[in-house]
Amino acid sequence: MKVLLFNGSPHKEGCTYTALKEIEKTLKEEGIDSEIYQIGTKPIGACRGCYACSKIGKCVIDDAVNSFLDYAKDFDGFIFGSPVHYGSACGGITAFLDRAFFTAFQSGRGDIFLHKPGSAIVSARRAGTTAALDQLNKYFAITQMPMISGRYWNMVHGASAEQVLEDKEGLQNMRILARNMAWHLKCKEAGDKAGIQVPQTEEVTFTNFIR
Repeated sequence: MKVLLFNGSPHKEGCTYTALKEIEKTLKEEGIDSEIYQIGTKPIGACRGCYACSKIGKCVIDDAVNSFLDYAKDFDGFIFGSPVHYGSACGGITAFLDRAFFTAFQSGRGDIFLHKPGSAIVSARRAGTTAALDQLNKYFAITQMPMISGRYWNMVHGASAEQVLEDKEGLQNMRILARNMAWHLKCKEAGDKAGIQVPQTEEVTFTNFIR
């Protein structure tokens, strides 16, 4: 079993990375492999709402999002991390995940995320954390992904990686989150071996309120 740890920060080894490393260490202790994916600093275009992905099987903006979807399909769980910018998840991860989740659904590759456990973590100097978490958790809710929590909201505080290391409660929650993720994956594996089937799917029904 393997979990993808997505660092949505433009800073390669900053506050968000420090939180993800704490998760990585604990997952390893629980016998779960993980890998950190860096979003980097290259521009990520926003979704155009063109629906080309439903026709060509990938996003029409041919950047890291398409290669990410090919890479992500082999992971069993996901933890997306973002710094807080203006009380929200940062612009890079927002554009990236909008397109990644939309493309996966529209191109018939929803199983990249479907029924796989997901979690979001955020880092901030001071405030805006819960709003950013609410934003990121919506990707899981619309994709039938079980959401994994810690014992508190999944956040760390600090203006630098060094300060995050001083946030003992925040780091503790990263460890609790990691153990909960490991427990869920092991339960899911046991269920698969016992022959428990995934929930029955239905064809999606859309209702427009203005006709």
